[in-house]
Parts: sequence; C-alpha cells; structure tokens
Amino acid sequence: MALALSINSAVAAAEPGVSLFDAAERMGFTVPSSCRRQGKCRECLIEVAAGMEWLTPRAPEESHLRGNYRLACRCAVAAAGGEVKCHLLGRALLQIETGAINLAPGSGADRPDPAVTRDGDTIFLDGARIATGAGPIHGVAIDVGTTTVVARAINLETGAVVATASFENPQRFGGSDVMARIQYDTEHPGGILRRTLAGYLTRAIESLPLDTGSIYEYAVAGNPTMRDLLFGLDVRSIGQRPYWSLTQREFREGRRPGTSLLAGARSLGLPGHPRARVYGLPLIGGHVGSDAAACLLAIRPHLGERRVAIMDIGTNTELVIGNRHRLLAASCPAGPAFEGGAISCGMPGLAGAIARVAIGDDGAVACQVIGGESPQGICGSGLIDLLSELLRTGRMNAFGRLENGDEAFVVDAAAGISLRESDINELAQAKGANVAGLRIVAQRYGIALEDINVFYLAGGFGRHIDVDAARRIGLIPDLPSGRIVPVGNTSIEGASIALLSVSRRRELEALVATIGHVELETDPGFFDQFVAGCQFRPIASGREAPA
Repeated sequence: MALALSINSAVAAAEPGVSLFDAAERMGFTVPSSCRRQGKCRECLIEVAAGMEWLTPRAPEESHLRGNYRLACRCAVAAAGGEVKCHLLGRALLQIETGAINLAPGSGADRPDPAVTRDGDTIFLDGARIATGAGPIHGVAIDVGTTTVVARAINLETGAVVATASFENPQRFGGSDVMARIQYDTEHPGGILRRTLAGYLTRAIESLPLDTGSIYEYAVAGNPTMRDLLFGLDVRSIGQRPYWSLTQREFREGRRPGTSLLAGARSLGLPGHPRARVYGLPLIGGHVGSDAAACLLAIRPHLGERRVAIMDIGTNTELVIGNRHRLLAASCPAGPAFEGGAISCGMPGLAGAIARVAIGDDGAVACQVIGGESPQGICGSGLIDLLSELLRTGRMNAFGRLENGDEAFVVDAAAGISLRESDINELAQAKGANVAGLRIVAQRYGIALEDINVFYLAGGFGRHIDVDAARRIGLIPDLPSGRIVPVGNTSIEGASIALLSVSRRRELEALVATIGHVELETDPGFFDQFVAGCQFRPIASGREAPA
C-alpha cells in the first residue's frame, strides 16, 4: 500500500521508506544537492504543506530547520494510506519580474565601460591583468530579494544580455522577512543562510548557456540584510536601532570611503574565473539598501526637475521621493502579506495561483489562474483584485470587515480557497505601513501627494497589480493614471548598469551619500498614519491629516 505524495502540484504514489528526494526525482524534478544526499549541504529543502505526520521524524542533519521545512534526502515516507503535500524551495516563479520597462531613453549604460576589459587576448580587471583568452567575457548581475532572486548574465564587451535565471529565495526556511532572517542567522552560526543561497545561485548560473569560467565579475543588489548575508557579514546590527549594517557604521565612523563591497567570487561560493570578483552596490541607509540604490541608477530621478516617487512594494518596501535638488528615502516594514505570506490562501506567483479576480453582479467570482491550472491559492495581484472587488460590491467595508457577518469570503469552493477576515487584517497592516511611509516622507519633503509628477511602481508586484484596484483600496495614491508608471525590476536593471559601467558606479556611490534617510518608527505621526492607512479607502492626495 502506498501514500499519495504531491510535490510541486504533481501527484504520485510513494511507498514507505522512500525518501522525498528519491520520490521527487522519480517524478521528474531536479532536487538541489551538492553532497550526494548526505544531508551535509542542506540544500534539498522542501516545505511540507500537509501530511507531516506521515513522514519520518527529523534527522540530526535537520536540526537547523523549524516549522514545516525538511531536507528531502533525510525525510522519508513513514507509513502508507495518507496524503502528503509539499514543494521544493527555489522554484522558478512565473511572476518574477526579470527586467525593467518604461524607463526613460538613456537611463541604461549606453556606452559600456566595465571594470573588466580586453586588449587583444589579455583580460584586465581595474587595469590589472588577470587572464588571457579569446573567448567572450561575461558578468552576472544579481537581484537578491527577500522573496525572489534574479541572475542576469551579460556580455561585458557588447552589453548584450545572454540569459536570465530566476527563482524563489531558498532562505525562506529562516523566516519570511528580514528581521526573522537576522534572528535565524544570529542563532545558527556557520553561515547556513549564505551557503544555501550561494548553492542555489551556483546551480542557476551553471544552467545558463555560457562557460562559467568566462565570468569575471558579479554585481549584487539587495536590501542590506540580503546583500550582507550573501557577502558573509554579521547582520545583527541591521536588526537593532539605528539599523545600520557594518559597512554603514564603518562609513559613518570614517573607517571606509563608502558602503559598497568587494569580494572574490570563490570566497562567496559563486562560480567563475579564479580571479572573478563580486561588487555589492552601496546602501542608502537603515533598511533602504542597494536594491533601492540600483533603482536610482535605472530611473535617475537625481538628474531632473520632476518630483518623482519610487515605490517598490514588497516584504521590505523601499520608498524614494525627490528630484535633482533633494532625495529622501525610507523603508516600510510591510511584511510578506502582499507576496502571499501570512495569508491562509496566499501563495507566490506560481502556476496555480489566482492572479486576477472579478465579482459579477450576481455574486459569481471569476478568476484568472497562472498557467491555466486548477487554482491552489492567490498571489499578490489576485489579493489586490479581491480586496478591491469586495469593497466595490459592498461585501467588505472600509475597516476590512465582511458585511454579511461571515468570517471568510469563498473564492473557489471546489478548491477550498477563501479569504478570511484575519487575512484581510494582515493585508490591512501591510498596507498601513506602506501608506504611513508614503505620507511621512512626502510631509518631510514638504509636498502633498498630488504634487508628485511621476509615481513609479517598481518591482514585480508593482508590475502585475491592477492600478485601479490598488488605488481603490488605498495602496497607492489616488493620482491620475498617466502619472503612475509601472517600471518592473529596476533592481536587476540597476545592477546590470553597475556591472557595465564603472563611471555609473561612481555616480551612484556619490549619490547615496547625499540622500536623506527617514526613520519612520521615530516619527511622532507614524502611528496615526499607520492606523489611517489600514483602512480600505482611497488615499487623499492633498495635505490633509489622517482621518
């Protein structure tokens, strides 16, 4: 007798004693591993959504894991007759944004001047000879997000993109937000989070159509925690006020010229030429990291007169407002709700995720599902639609309460997908943090939201949401549509520009030192703005105080 095993939505029978690693391979999945199933590399991560009781107890090699996470090579079917549902970490998400759109002409590195150059068959890094060879010279730009990771290989001589890989950040087993990752890294010495991410990055890069020996430089963008974890730095100080990374503290104390980083690729566990180098883009301040700095390289608000707002909504929302005269930045602790985390029906942008929702006059719910498969949950864009439709049709009030007295709204009865009031509360708090940040930074700048000339929605989330729905629930300002511009993944775009241009790196390193950092938690009006932002109503665009 066998057990019904579901891995990444594929279903097969599994006999007692079969490891989840073997079962996954039999089902056609490639399981990450570099230790030949010895439990040493800790890379074959699997998240068990249901049926943990049908699996063997944790092995000693799994002592670093908590919650529903297991190592596939150490976890086996213990008994027959039940059902287990799980998925491998590091999946390729279908809604990861791997590029930028709608950028102004000339914003990129139009004339490459990379740190890696060639003279005949001789290859130089910062003018020093490091190799000889006639083949292509490559670099890799990396956007390390809390939830997702993107790697883009680039020909450093032509500037052409060779290929791109993307996957969910496998560090999820250490927590869904940066504070949880900081705590995990502090409690588990040995660089488990760093080594896990480096292993997944290595496999992703090795899957690209190029010789990894031709990679001579990396450029990495990410929030301070994600960037510093990859570089193997102690991140404890980022989790404590004033939330400075080690590099930011040393910079402020005059012990280093800036907050950018350099390290050997091999020392970080990344593939490449033996002399390959990794450049970490500079930080702005606090939890506003090099991903936000990369965004500035891509959009370049510091060169124009227009008042620009840039908002990258995510687990750690980054916000920048200003123009060439002045820039202010802040980090909004939104949490993972709008990326499907902490939501009972939430999931990432995978096949099977509901990405669009509409409620008809008769109350019928129409859904669009990624990949056209049976629905398994709702991703961020679908959650925005659903909240908007519940509000529009009067099924939910502005305080996030369902008007019919039910504790949940049924989205798909057959699939068992519902949105609970507790889920709505999670989404309201995530929205409240973002709105509070937006209002406080605008007030510090001395403008009303209606004074913003262009509101850039950066990141994959901003790229896929319905702007009208986001305005209706008060996630973004109630500005005319022509002023709201989704721009996609500006972090990977900025990292690519830094990879291709030493002069643009210098421009960025000088710029970040001039940006004002707003600490939202110390603002006396934060709580009032947060409470007001938790309500599901359009954001007034003037200078009005919160209701």
